[in-house]
Parts: sequence; C-alpha cells; structure tokens
Amino acid sequence: MKKLWITAALAMATLSTSALAWPDKAVTLVVPFPPGGSTDQVARAVSPRLTEKLKQPFTVDNRAGATGTIGATFVQRAPADGYTFLVTSLGPLVIVPHLLKSLPYDPTKDFDFITVAVASPNVLVVPANSPHKSVADVIAHLKANPNKMSFASAGNGSSDHLTAELFWQQTGTQGVHIPYKGGAPAHTDLIGGQVDASFQNINAVIQYIKGGKMRALAVTSPQRSPVLPDLPTLAEAGVKNVEVASWQAIVAPKGLPPAVRQKAHAAFVEALNDPKVKEQFVSIGFEMVANTPEEFAAFQRKEYDRWKTVIQAGKITID
Repeated sequence: MKKLWITAALAMATLSTSALAWPDKAVTLVVPFPPGGSTDQVARAVSPRLTEKLKQPFTVDNRAGATGTIGATFVQRAPADGYTFLVTSLGPLVIVPHLLKSLPYDPTKDFDFITVAVASPNVLVVPANSPHKSVADVIAHLKANPNKMSFASAGNGSSDHLTAELFWQQTGTQGVHIPYKGGAPAHTDLIGGQVDASFQNINAVIQYIKGGKMRALAVTSPQRSPVLPDLPTLAEAGVKNVEVASWQAIVAPKGLPPAVRQKAHAAFVEALNDPKVKEQFVSIGFEMVANTPEEFAAFQRKEYDRWKTVIQAGKITID
C-alpha cells in the first residue's frame, strides 16, 4: 500500500511539474478551415502574442475539409497535453453534429472548452439595386412569392444558411437556399444581383455595405452594431427570436491537466485583450468575448440545443 501511495505521489508531482513548465516546446493552433477566414484571422492574431508571452512558438496549422470536422477530429485525437488546440467557428461544435449522420467526435464530451474568443452578428443584405429597402419588403415579397426569393450562403450548414432557415421559420415564409463554396463567391453573386439576399457575417461584408455595393437591412444581434449604428435589429424590424451570432472559440482535447488549462486560458484571454488585437476585430464588427471555460461550456450546450431545433424543424441535412 505504501509503495502504491509513493508511486501515485510521484506521478502527481511529475504532472504538476509538467504543468508548471508548460509550454516547453512548440504549440499548434489547428484551424479547421482554409487561410483567410474569420477563424483563421483569430488564430493568426493571437499566435504572435502567445509566442511572445510564453516564449515558445505558437504555430497555425490549417486542416480544412468536411465542414471543419477534419481539423476537429485531428485535435480530438491529439494528446491532451496542452500542445494542440482547436481554433474553430461554431460549426464543428454546435451545427455540423446535427447535420451529419455519423461524426468521429462528440462535441459535448470530447473537448475541454477554453474560451469563446469573439462573436459577430449576421446582417441581412441585398444587392445595392434591389427593390427591397426594408425587412418588411423582404417578408412581403417572400409571402407573395413563396420558394422564389434566393438566399446565398457560404455553404450548407453555415451560420448564414441556418440564419436564413431560422428567419423563414419565424416569419412563416420560405425562400430558396443557394449554397456556395465559401463566402467570397456568394458575395460576388450577391453584388452582381445573381442572388436576391443573404445573411452574412457583418465583418465579412462591412466593406461592401460601406462601399455601396450591398444594402444592409437589419442585424441579428440584440442591440444595434457599433459599426452600423443606424441599422435596425431584426427585433426592431418586427422579427423576434432571430438573434444569431457567428462565433470563434478555442478548445483542447478532453483531459487537459487543470493547471495547463488554467494557464492556457489566462494566456489566450490576455492575447485577445491585447489593444491591437481588440482594435483589429472590434473595428470590423466583432465583440470580444474571452469568457471562462465554465461560461463557454454552458453557452455551447445552449447553442447546441438551439441549432438542433432549427435543423430538425427545417429537415436540413448535408449527408
């Protein structure tokens, strides 16, 4: 018994020492999407700050494919030692699990939640020369022409796709979903008038709105956006319960040593609150979140259940 006790004590001491020394080698931030998107921007904004603070390289590894599940699966299978983190959008954690019949991971059980980094509302946009000048115009057109008005998205299961589905459910209307392979081609066709409308992440289209290439009709946040203060919320425009944010967050493989998780969380939050990082994201419509692991876990459960309801009601699938 004494020998077992000593062995356990030595193991705990080794684990504690390892945690205090973390990191003592390079750390990988896996982004499950191609370079250039919002999630990639978050990873690349914090990585140099983390490198500077913790004196070890924090490198970004883009592992795109299968709506983010390839990168998420890679991290889920990585050792829970604090040297691999997933910087992801909401998709792989709360949306895709309800769209695929089989998934290599369980987003509610297979990750340690570190922090939600940033969040951004979606904005209902139409081409600059569209006849629709308000949310009421869009709803009236949808009701008069069911299954005729087209809504572009960055792809099946994206937040812009599901925001449109939620909008239709709450207004008793139905449009036509046009999925693209990413946001850029959707933006091009919306500007050109090939599609009628879209719910886009505000940070992705703010330059087109301010440049007069798209007309914004409403935001999906509870309050007006600081970057478009004259634009009403959907609730102000008469559409309730369509409050949607696209968010990016950081998770690790399940089983991270508590001391490592605590140190990593503090480092990520400090990097996110760096004045230059905050300015970079707030100026294009993001809200800095940087919450606790406990707050993130509760938020994830709420978002997971919410999008499950929307997806089941819309009979949406990407299999």
